[in-house]
Amino acid sequence: MSEVKKSAAGGGGGGGWTRFVTARPRLTLLVALVLTALAVLAGGGVADRMGSGGWEDPAAESTYATEALERQFPGSQPNVLLLVDAGAAGVDAPAVAAEARRLAERLDAEPGVDGVGSYWSTGSPALRSEDGRQAVIAARIAGEEKDAAAVLDRIAPTYRGAHGPVEVSLGGGLAVRHEMQTVIQEDLLRAELIALPLTLVLLVMVFGSAVAALLPLGVGIVAILGTNAVLRGITEFTDVSVFAQNLTTALGLGLAIDYALFVVRRYREELAAGADTYTAVRTTLRTAGRTVLFSALTVAVSLAAMLVFPQYFLRSFAYAGIAVVLLAATAALTLLPAALVLLGDRVNALDLRRLLRRGRAPRKDTSGAGWGRAAALVMRRAPVFAIVTTAGLVLLGLPFLGVRFGTADDRQLPVTASSRVVQDQLRDGFPGNPGGGITVLAEGTATPAQYADFRERISALDGVGRAEGPVIAGGGSAYFTVVPEGETVGAGAQRVVGELRAAEAPFATSVTGPAAVLVDSKDAIADRLPWAAGIIVLVTLLLVFLLTGSVVVPVQAVLLNALSLTAMFGAVVWVFQEGHLAGLLGFTSTGDIETTLPVLMFCVAFGLSMDYGVFLLSRIKEEYDATGDHEHSVRFGLRHTGGLITAAAVILAVVMVAIGTSRVTNTKMLGLGVALAVLMDAMVVRSLLVPSVMKLTGRLTWWAPGPLRRFHDRFGISENEAYNPAGTPDVIEVSEELREAASSRQ
Repeated sequence: MSEVKKSAAGGGGGGGWTRFVTARPRLTLLVALVLTALAVLAGGGVADRMGSGGWEDPAAESTYATEALERQFPGSQPNVLLLVDAGAAGVDAPAVAAEARRLAERLDAEPGVDGVGSYWSTGSPALRSEDGRQAVIAARIAGEEKDAAAVLDRIAPTYRGAHGPVEVSLGGGLAVRHEMQTVIQEDLLRAELIALPLTLVLLVMVFGSAVAALLPLGVGIVAILGTNAVLRGITEFTDVSVFAQNLTTALGLGLAIDYALFVVRRYREELAAGADTYTAVRTTLRTAGRTVLFSALTVAVSLAAMLVFPQYFLRSFAYAGIAVVLLAATAALTLLPAALVLLGDRVNALDLRRLLRRGRAPRKDTSGAGWGRAAALVMRRAPVFAIVTTAGLVLLGLPFLGVRFGTADDRQLPVTASSRVVQDQLRDGFPGNPGGGITVLAEGTATPAQYADFRERISALDGVGRAEGPVIAGGGSAYFTVVPEGETVGAGAQRVVGELRAAEAPFATSVTGPAAVLVDSKDAIADRLPWAAGIIVLVTLLLVFLLTGSVVVPVQAVLLNALSLTAMFGAVVWVFQEGHLAGLLGFTSTGDIETTLPVLMFCVAFGLSMDYGVFLLSRIKEEYDATGDHEHSVRFGLRHTGGLITAAAVILAVVMVAIGTSRVTNTKMLGLGVALAVLMDAMVVRSLLVPSVMKLTGRLTWWAPGPLRRFHDRFGISENEAYNPAGTPDVIEVSEELREAASSRQ
C-alpha cells in the first residue's frame, strides 16, 4: 500500500484528520457557530473584570510594604486626590477652608474610603500649591482594584465640580488607572472598526475573490471572541490586564489571517493544478496545515515565556496570546477545511478584480515570478546583501543602547484626560507631588530618640529633599515619608531607594513608593529574563529542527529573527523615549520606557517573525526534499511564499497600526513598534537576509549529525510526505473514496 493510501486509512499524512474535519462539514460549521455564540455570551463584559495595573512584583519588598501600610496606615498610601481650586480667594480664606473641611468629613464618612487627610487638617506644605490657589484632600480607597474602581465610580459624581467657593477635580493613582481602562476600551473599539474593513479590502486585493477574502476574516473573529471567553474565565482565578485585549484583537486578526491565507492559497494552488476538492483539501492540510501547526506552536511558545515573570501585566499577555494563537490555528485547521469542502471551486467566486481588468487583454499568470527573480539576484550578490542588510539593521537598533527604564504614570493618558489634568497641576504647581514620595515602613519597637536619629540620617542622604515622620501606630509600627530631589521615579529617586534599604536602623525597615516599585520591577525582570529567553530559544530550535532536520537552519532562524527586531527597539527609544514625532503621534514623552514593554514587544514580535520564518522554511524544505537542489529550493520557496508573507505582514501591520492609534502611550508603542518589526521582517529579513545567508551556507544549511538526523527521520515532520500537487492515481483513488462516502451521507 502506498504512503498516501496508508495515510487515508487513518494513519499518518493527514488523511485521518482530513476525513475527520470534512466528514460532516455542515455539522462542523454549525457546531462552530453555536460555540461562537456561547463565547459571545461568556466573554461579554470581560473588560470590566480586568485591571489596569500589574507592573508590580507580588513578592517584592515594595509590595509587602504597600500592603502593610494599607492595613496599618491607610492615610500613608493615598490613591484618590481631590484637587480643591479656590481661585483668587486662596485656600486659606475662611469660606474656602470651611467648605474644604466639610468635603473632607463627608469623604471620610463614605463606605470604603479610609485615611482621609488634607492641607486644612495637617497644614502640610506639600498639599498646598506654591501660588496658594489650590490644595489637596487625600484619601485611600482600599480593596481589590475592581472593587476600589466601583467605589470611585460611586463617589466621583458627588465630589467632582463646583462646591460653593471651590471647584473640585479628581486625580490620584486609582483615578488615573480607572480612566486609562476606560480609554483603552474606547480605543480598542475604534481600532476594530478601523482594522476590520481595511483588512477585508486588503484580503480582496490579495485573493481577488470576495468569497475567499471573507474566510480569513471569519477565522479571526472566531479566534477573538473565543479568546475573550477564555480571558473571562481566567479572571475568576487571577488578575488579567485590560491591555491584553489589544493583543487579542491584533493577534486574533493577524494570525488568523496569516493561517487562513496560507491554507486558502495552498488550496487554490491545488485546484489550479487539477486536483478535485477533496484531494486539494487533503493535500492542503498535509502540507500547509502542518506549517500552520508548527507556526502556532512557535508563536505560542514565544508568548508563553512571559509566564515566568511575576507581574500580572506580562502574564496577562501570555494568557491572551496562547489562547488566541491556539484558537486561530484550530479554526484554520477545522472550520476552514469544512468551509472549503462546501465551497469547492466557488472559493474563487465574486472576483472583484475583474472590474479593473475589464476591457484589457488577459495577462499570462506570472504569480511569484518577481520574487523568484529577486531571490536569484540576492543570491548572486549574497555577501553584499548579507553584510549591508545586517549593518543597516544594527545601525537602526543603536538608539536602544541609550534606553532608560521607567514606570507608567498619568502621562500615558492624553493631555485632555481629567485625571491627567489634575496630575499635571500637582506635578507643576506643588512643591512635592502628593502621593509620589518614598515611604519607609518601620516595624519593631523604638524610642522617640531612635526614630529621630533615623530621620536625621535619612534626611542627610544624597538626593533626599526632605524626610518627614515618623507617624506611629500601636503595635510598634511607624512610617517615614521621604521626598527625593528631582523626578519621582528618576535615576536619583531610584538611587535613594537603594540607600534607604541599606541604611542601618534599630528596627526592621521596608521601602515602597513609585521609585521602589520600579526598582523591584526591574530586578524581577532582570532575574527572569534569561529564563524567558532560554525557553524561547531552546523550544524554537527544537521545533525548527523537527520541521527541517537541520541544526544550521534553526540557529539561522533564531539569529535572523532577533536581528529583525533591532529596528523596532531602536525606533522605540528614538520616538517614544527621546520624543521625536511626539507631536505628530500625539503622546507625551517621559524620557524613559516602561520597564515591561520591551519584554512584551520582544516576545510578540519574535513570535510573529518565527511565524513568517516557518512559512518560508517549510516551502523551501519541501522543494529541497523533492529536488535536492539547494539554490533552486530557496528561489522556489521565496517565489511561492514571498508575496503571501508580504501580504500577511501588510495586513497584520494594518491591524497593529490601528491598535497604535490608541490615546494611551504604551498601547501606541506596542502597536506601532510591532507593526514596524513585522514589516522589516517580511520585507527585509525574509526577502534579503534569509536568501543571502542560505546561499552563503550552501548545502551545509541542511546538515545535521548522524544521531540527530536519525532522530528527525523517526520523529520529525516534513511537508513533503507524499506531496503531489496535481494528484497521482493513489491520491485520486483516495479522493474517490471520500466522495463516495460524502455521497452516501447526503
